[in-house]
Amino acid sequence: MSRAERHALVERESPALPVSQQCRLLAISRSSIYRKPAEVSEEDRAIMALIDRQYLARPYYGSRRMAAWLATQGYEVNRKRVQRLMRLMALVAVYQRPNTSRPAVAHKTYPYLLGGLSIERVNQVWCSDITYIPMPKGFLYLVAIMDWHSRTVLAWRLSNTLGADFCVEALEEALARYGKPEIFNTDQGCQFTGAEFTGVLEHCGIAISMDGKGRCMDNIFIERLWRSLKYEEVYLHAYAGVAEAKAGIGTWLRFYNEERQHQSLGYRTPRQIYEQGLWICGRSALPTGCAPASRACSESGEILAFAHIPTATTINTRIDQKGFEARVTSASTAIGADIEIRRATP
Repeated sequence: MSRAERHALVERESPALPVSQQCRLLAISRSSIYRKPAEVSEEDRAIMALIDRQYLARPYYGSRRMAAWLATQGYEVNRKRVQRLMRLMALVAVYQRPNTSRPAVAHKTYPYLLGGLSIERVNQVWCSDITYIPMPKGFLYLVAIMDWHSRTVLAWRLSNTLGADFCVEALEEALARYGKPEIFNTDQGCQFTGAEFTGVLEHCGIAISMDGKGRCMDNIFIERLWRSLKYEEVYLHAYAGVAEAKAGIGTWLRFYNEERQHQSLGYRTPRQIYEQGLWICGRSALPTGCAPASRACSESGEILAFAHIPTATTINTRIDQKGFEARVTSASTAIGADIEIRRATP
């Protein structure tokens, strides 16, 4: 449990136990209960925005090199100040060393399952991560759930606190809309190692994979998503509030899924790859045991395809297979597209 969560448990109005005893049991300082934390200054926010931008381009920069780089940008700050701000943003230089990531002591960690694994289909592996979004007064945290094969962002949430609840909400939304993956990969942050998050995965029978310590390349695709989001959207717009940030990020993520072409995907969009991957000769490509909302069946009872796929855009395509004719009937809503599969008459 984080220090902020322990602070929230302290009862100050008509407590059953004295505040001093509550602080002792929760292992927090009593003075921190009465002292109001100082707000982040305007200058610190400007420095944090520069640090965040440089960290995306040079994730191996530690506090010393970051302080030297800030001096070239007109900010003469010492290393201790840079260390404090980087801790506030949860940024750690990437290089080989012990204990680069420290999850909660009581939380269980899982091995990395993707080493040497060939990821060739959608819903085989999902991944998730959290990033920092700078705001005029403070900052927000963004979590996203991504399909590894297609790079599609399946769900996302914004929060002004770094708890586990908004991560669980994004996970539950992705599972409800898209079924379940075979493997789910995250880092070893306490939001992902806690029972709230891992309990949902275990209940669904999903194998849990976690990055090794100090290995940002283990979850590189979603790390690359954060870089694209910040350089193409966040840094170009000064969000005035949470509602504006949510609208701007949501618009960009829809653009990313449905319009932004990827060179590694043959200049197709993540949504195209995801939807095409759901069909193999008219059959669902979802993992065994994942029950969709509805299915289209033949007269013999054989499952042919989904009758509904959650998606934000519709793409008219035709799949011609021997003995089958597929037609995509578009519904230009954010709900989805109805897909009919029927046998072609000779």
